[in-house]
Parts: sequence; C-alpha cells; structure tokens
Amino acid sequence: MPSRFRELTSALSSRKWIVLSICLLLLVILSVSIAVPLTKSARKNRASSSLEIANSILEKYPLIDGHNDLPYKIRIEGTVGTIDLNSRLDKIFNYSHTDIPRLRKGKLAAQFWSTYVKCDSQYKDAVKKSLEQIDIVKNFVAKYPNTFQFVTSAKGIMEAFKNGKIGSLVGLEGGHSIDSSLGALRMFYDLGVRYMTITHSCNTPWADNWMVDINKTDEFQGLTSFGEKVINEMNRIGMLVDLSHVSKDTMADVLRLAKAPVIYSHSSAFTICNHYRNVQDDILNLTKTNGGVVMVNFYNAYINCYPHNQTRTTLKQVADHIDHIKNLVGVDYVGIGGDYDGVEELPEDLEDVSKYPNLFAELVTRGWNEADLAKLAGGNLLRVFEAAEKVRDEMSSVPPDESFIPRNEDRNTNCSSSFTAI
Repeated sequence: MPSRFRELTSALSSRKWIVLSICLLLLVILSVSIAVPLTKSARKNRASSSLEIANSILEKYPLIDGHNDLPYKIRIEGTVGTIDLNSRLDKIFNYSHTDIPRLRKGKLAAQFWSTYVKCDSQYKDAVKKSLEQIDIVKNFVAKYPNTFQFVTSAKGIMEAFKNGKIGSLVGLEGGHSIDSSLGALRMFYDLGVRYMTITHSCNTPWADNWMVDINKTDEFQGLTSFGEKVINEMNRIGMLVDLSHVSKDTMADVLRLAKAPVIYSHSSAFTICNHYRNVQDDILNLTKTNGGVVMVNFYNAYINCYPHNQTRTTLKQVADHIDHIKNLVGVDYVGIGGDYDGVEELPEDLEDVSKYPNLFAELVTRGWNEADLAKLAGGNLLRVFEAAEKVRDEMSSVPPDESFIPRNEDRNTNCSSSFTAI
C-alpha cells in the first residue's frame, strides 16, 4: 500500500509539474506576444519623436545645402518656361530629386545651385555655357518669387530664411568655366557666383583633379603658379574656394595658401569610403586648421565602398560619414552637400530633397544635441561664408590681379585669339 501510494503521489506530482510547465510556457508566449508589439510601438514612437525633434530644429535654424544640380537638370530636360517646379518632377522625368513641394517638405532654407558644364567644353564654350547655367538659376528664382530669393551673402541667407524663402546662391562647378582668366573669375563674382570648384573631373591648365590620385598621374603636383594666383584672387574678391573634385595635392596646396576658410561643397570621408572624391584624414586635419567645412555628399558611390561597404546604401552610412568628421576634427567642420539631381543613386531614406529631416532624426537618436545639429545644418557654412567676406573686406585695398596665364602653362593657346595688332 505504501508503495502504491508513493507511485500515485509520484504520478500526480509529475502531472502537476507538466501542467505547471504548460502554464508557464503559455505565460511566456503571452508575454512575448504582448512585448513584441510594445517594442515595435516603442521603436516607432522613438522614431516619430526623433523626427519631430529634427523638424523643429530645421524650423529654427537654416538648413543650407552646398550642391544641387537642378540647373543642369533643367537644361537637359527643357527650359525654365516649360518645366513647372511646383509639380512633382519625379512623376515626369526618368529621375528627379528636386522640386518645390519636396524642397518645402525637406525644410531647406538655402541652396548653392551648381552651374555645371562638362569637361569637354574646356577650351571651347565653357564660359558661354556657364553663363547660360547662371541664367537658368536667375530665371527660376524670378519665376517663383514666393519660394526663392536670390542671395549673395551670409546676411542674405538669413534674410531669406526670415522671409520663409529658399535662399538661392550660385556655385560654379569647375575651374575650366573661367578659361584661365582672372577677369572672367571677377565677372562671374559680379553675376552672383559665390563659390568655384577648382576643378571638375579634369585638370585645368593650373590645377590637378581627383582622378590623378587614381591613376598616379599628377600633372602639376597640385597648383601651378597661376593656380596660386587664382586662389589669391578668389580670397581677395570673397569667392569661396571649393575643394570637391580636386586632387589631394591640390587640396594641400590650397590649404597652405588660402587666407579664408575653404569648403568642400559635396564630398565625404575617405576613411569610411575609400573613394578619392572623399577627404582623407590628414587633409581633414588641415581643413580644421584652415577653418573650413566638409559638406557631406549623399551619392552611393562616395558613401558605400571599401572598407565599410554594405549590400545596401542607407541613410545610416551617411550619418557614419558625418560622425567620422565630427569625431576626428570636431562638429564645427561638417555640413550638408547632397548632390541631388547630379547623381542617380542615393541612399535609402535620402532619395530626394524631402528627406533631409530623416538624416537629422538619425543623428538625434545618436545623441547629437540641438546646438551641434544647428551647426551641421547651416551654422558652419555661415561661419565660413562670413570669414571669407571678412577676408574680402580686409583685402579691399589690394588691386585686382590682371595677370594672364603664361603661355607655357596654357595648353590650348590655339583656341584663343590674340590682342596683338594686325
């Protein structure tokens, strides 16, 4: 009897533990089923909160982008008169990143519109085509006065921001656009151009471009003597020197020579993506000494490559570039230069100009504070712009440099006429 009793109690005890185990398992399943939606909801709430913070910051502080190729897009797709910037251009063109509805959603306050002409126009009609690109900018600013305001100064950017308009500035993308003429450089400034990219993806007769770093074929090892005159004259008149697209030696030469802070209107961090269009760490340190600003590019090829390449290019990788510059040299030397409408492939969640707040929301989640985000958005560019204007004012008594490029430096003299008497 005692033996049977023990067997019975043992059986009952086993069943009890089975039942208890089942109950515990059901409780765990129920807890997980409740917790997972709550976790997803919490993540969604955090993301929503970060985006709200980002939007509020961009309403308080101007967001300034260093490079957008809309003028070139207009040129190849039609005219200012035939293209309605109030419509969604991505519904019309094969690809499009910029129009007024998306600019407003992206909370852009000021834009350097790139006036780009191809390298094959060098020694031919680069000056004429560049003038036509500037004309496009002025035409669309005039056509949409409630949206755009043409500005040429740091003060003008802030005035446009207070007016609720997008401050519109002109950047000349490529030194070939001045045809090795300091007089042409000054005339472009008088038309409103406020930065010049020293080269595009081709050498000028006075400076090496970034592609020589790939091929190891430096022609000038940076700037020539005439190139140095170009930089000095840009400082004298107050035109920002843009080092995107130039070789590393050209960067170093300019940073040694420049009296005013420089910009990189659309470049990223070489350490994160080893592309020679990006800025290497030693040059970033020299840029800090100069007081310049690197305006991070969004183009996939400059964001996602060795040694950190991933299968997909994402907004987080752009944030990694920004963080790298901030961590290496400080938050005062980084900005935004999306390169919209100049490239076809862009990161997820940064597909067009409406998506800037997404990037700032990501940085909020990484612990960026309001003051640092304000510097990234536009504060750093304004500081550089004001510094260049101060150098201009300090050099106001210096006469214009009326030098001509030496014949031994100008590689296509046959394309130029002469002032000699006939």
